[in-house]
Amino acid sequence: MPLQAPVLLIVDYNLSRISDVRHMRDHARERWNAETWLVRSAPQPHDLHISDRVIDADPLAADFVQQVLGQLGDDAARISAGIVFSDNAVASGSELLERLGLPVDDAGLALGAFDKLVYRISEKRISLLLDRLGVMVPDFERIGCINDVRNFALRQAGGFVIKPTSEGNNRGVVVVAPGADCEQAFAEVAPYLDKGVLAEAFIPFTREYSYDGLGELWFITEKVSATGRYPVEIAQILPARLSDQERRAIRVTGEQVNRLVGQRIGPFHNEIKLSDRDYNTAVVEPNRRPAGMKIWTLAHAVHGLDLYAAWVDSVFSAAAPKELPSATCSAATVMLGVPRDMIVDVAGLGDIQTLVDKALASAAQKLGMAKVDITLLECAWVTAPSRLIHAIPRDNSDFVAQACVALHDAQVDIRDLVAVLREQWLEVLDSKLASRHSLKVAS
Repeated sequence: MPLQAPVLLIVDYNLSRISDVRHMRDHARERWNAETWLVRSAPQPHDLHISDRVIDADPLAADFVQQVLGQLGDDAARISAGIVFSDNAVASGSELLERLGLPVDDAGLALGAFDKLVYRISEKRISLLLDRLGVMVPDFERIGCINDVRNFALRQAGGFVIKPTSEGNNRGVVVVAPGADCEQAFAEVAPYLDKGVLAEAFIPFTREYSYDGLGELWFITEKVSATGRYPVEIAQILPARLSDQERRAIRVTGEQVNRLVGQRIGPFHNEIKLSDRDYNTAVVEPNRRPAGMKIWTLAHAVHGLDLYAAWVDSVFSAAAPKELPSATCSAATVMLGVPRDMIVDVAGLGDIQTLVDKALASAAQKLGMAKVDITLLECAWVTAPSRLIHAIPRDNSDFVAQACVALHDAQVDIRDLVAVLREQWLEVLDSKLASRHSLKVAS
């Protein structure tokens, strides 16, 4: 009887990660001769295309582990390695892998990497230690009604943030300035009340980074966020420009976060703010998964290490790398918006790469650099057809496109390229929209 192939079990993923799941499946097949099975709620045809088998189970269901084990039956013995690949599954998926006897980060502490209120409570328990390390622990409160918001506002002279406890992509996050309208802020988070809403004191530090990595390997990514009421992420930059002492401060904080949420061998993405002086820090939120906005793609371009492949190798008992090779360039993921509030049908806008290439050429000209020194790593439309997009994004899904670029000219600041590319994109998109309108009128 022929030997059956070993199995890599991937527990859930977000739709934006389809290409990453496919890449890990291919690597598991080529390096470890393994099949890839996927746990996914209400699987769709594309789930079958990126895996060898799909188990239908919702990671947020109370009986998730029992559901999966019941469907696996005796086949559970074939599973040699597993990874948890979504926020929704971080707790239940870790419990499942523990039940299967597979290496995984602590299931008992995993909820702190999903529920922002649970994390703040755990952080408060060691607030004296964190204070000695220069980590600000913001005041916080669970919100159940408008009076909770009003009462919390009374003790927040510097303003506060109100947000869902378990939503990603900055959905529902609202900054409330001192004296601002509490009712309006509450109305914006009201749809999330059933799953939990959190208010926390505004963190006044202006610079934000993420402490990213896998196992013992770590690196720091610089975040560029919008200012104002909706602090959405508009770019991620690697490598982050920091002094040795600033890097040390972020690393110390990031490691404390990992301990609180039970990270040891798996991936992490901890969002951390840094003060403009005194090297103080504050945690925005922890995550026990690879960073979003293609940060691991940037790391591959800048440092030459495929972290997705390294993750798969690590769960098949191969030694995971403990540090990244030196950077050979800089890179950024850039979110691209619209020139005004509009309903955009991206299906009618043509090839995204053609438009981004035009914007990059214009950006290079504006910056006085050679276009050949910019590499477009990848790009994609990130919105569904015929959707209202705001010119001032309200969350991280309020964009039309995303582009990852590498910069090979050391004389140009990658942050300047990000700013100019976003401006030139608006002109390219506006010109495309105008030409489509002219064609419709002429016809």
